[in-house]
Amino acid sequence: MAVVTDPQPPARTDPPASPDGGRRRVVAMTVWAVAFVAAWLAIGLPTDPAYAFVWIWLATIAWNSERPWRSHLRFARDWVPVVLLFVIYNLSRGFADNGATPHAMELIVADRFMFGWATGGEVPTVWLQEHLYHPQVHWWDVAASWVYFSHFVVALAAAAVLWLRDRHRWAAYMRRWGFLCAAGLVTYFIYPAAPPWWAAQNGLLTEVARISTRGWKAFGMHGAGNVLNAGQIASNPVAAMPSLHTAWALFVVLFFLTATRRRWWPLLLAYPLAMTFTLVYSGEHYVIDVLVGWAYVGLTFLVVGLAERGWAAWRVRHPSAKAAPATELPPTPTDPPPGQPEPSTPREPDTTTHPAVPADH
Repeated sequence: MAVVTDPQPPARTDPPASPDGGRRRVVAMTVWAVAFVAAWLAIGLPTDPAYAFVWIWLATIAWNSERPWRSHLRFARDWVPVVLLFVIYNLSRGFADNGATPHAMELIVADRFMFGWATGGEVPTVWLQEHLYHPQVHWWDVAASWVYFSHFVVALAAAAVLWLRDRHRWAAYMRRWGFLCAAGLVTYFIYPAAPPWWAAQNGLLTEVARISTRGWKAFGMHGAGNVLNAGQIASNPVAAMPSLHTAWALFVVLFFLTATRRRWWPLLLAYPLAMTFTLVYSGEHYVIDVLVGWAYVGLTFLVVGLAERGWAAWRVRHPSAKAAPATELPPTPTDPPPGQPEPSTPREPDTTTHPAVPADH
């Protein structure tokens, strides 16, 4: 007698989820946030690449605190070379001027040519500060300070999320980001250019204030920009062309744009536009710097994409020894494998002693 039963679901083979995993993550991220705010108020915002990397690494540890330390050390192993490259990049920018007088008048002429008809013959930086800059801090000053600070965090944070989710995409992201920074650094040496605030200090423009960090004073956070202000004092004043601030902003948006729903595209594209307004209004860059930076982003995606496709085609034409191992000939019947009996040789049927049987029998 057969017994009919309902089919049972297959047994789970993955480890059961920890009942307090969510609570552990919330506690770890809360501790990280409190420590970050305390360090922010005491030391300043993390605008140095090495300092920002430490906080991003701690954030990944807090988010995945249940993972073994081997996973967290792997993150550091992959990121230490990247951080070292950016530290070298920041230090090398200081040698770009070589004591020569930077280019300034060409940038002023370019901005006046493009926008003088709408600004009364002034460059956009001077026109914006004449209409928006006041001794008291307004809400747009606060927004500009946060947008300016995001330059030092957004690109690194996006890279960290990519590393956690898809290391192959992280590698593609880093290849393009590295090429973009290298192209900008080479340009700084070939064509050192000064920002609007430098031109005003040297009598080439009317008064221009450098106000990219003044927005934090509205909240009484005078020490929030300590690290950033120190970095601005020690930074290279002739690294204005191209504007890597807007280049990084556009680069991050374009990298994720195709994987984002179209209804979010206007919000994403508003970020590089907000960065453009911030840099021009605060006296950090001309509009021509921004446009050249955007052109560098397009060149980056084109060159690195072509290089990746060329490398993939070369790998197909020249497979490595590991990818295509040499095939061995199968053993002959006379050489059986060790430990196995010699196979018997099939014989021809003897038709003399065993006559053929008709198929129908």
